[in-house]
Amino acid sequence: MQYNTARNHLILPEYGRNVQKMVEHASNIKDKSERDKCVKSIIDFMGQMNPQLRDIKEFTHKLWDHLFIMSKFQLDTTSPYPMPEIEKLKERPEKMPYPKNKIKFPFYGAALENMISYAVKQEDNREKEIMTGMIANHMKKSYLLFNKHSVSNDTIILHLNQLSNNNLKLPSDFEFIRSSSVINKNQKVYKKKFKKKR
Repeated sequence: MQYNTARNHLILPEYGRNVQKMVEHASNIKDKSERDKCVKSIIDFMGQMNPQLRDIKEFTHKLWDHLFIMSKFQLDTTSPYPMPEIEKLKERPEKMPYPKNKIKFPFYGAALENMISYAVKQEDNREKEIMTGMIANHMKKSYLLFNKHSVSNDTIILHLNQLSNNNLKLPSDFEFIRSSSVINKNQKVYKKKFKKKR
């Protein structure tokens, strides 16, 4: 019995050992027309692993790139795309800057602060009022995901005032979404997901 550790290194493990052997076989075919036919069959086989993406142009290009990588750029074949450059593949991506903005209330998420700043800028009072109500209910739902029991409407109003610098006010007759309806809905979603996993 031969262990995988004793076999040749898999360049792209997601395609498996058989595909790599096919590529190695194609690289050793001396007749170019026969080699091209073999390569076309390998590309078709690789595409069958993801049939839903097989006809997408970018995906086909990706398959050809992977074929050349598996052949260690030694495969001489007629390709509809240029061979990828080894130097570019070795390039390391630039470091992405880590966001440094501090979220005042993490359980509401960063998107909420953007929603509030957008609502504050609204000049139409009616539209501003509607948006404020939607934001307040969204805050309550987010808080209940964090707390899972209950939350005081006064707490939401206090947080809304702090986040908007008192620029967003709820109308006196505003009715918050009931905590029980949000909690029940969250429990139903959780039970449904749990059943699917089982």
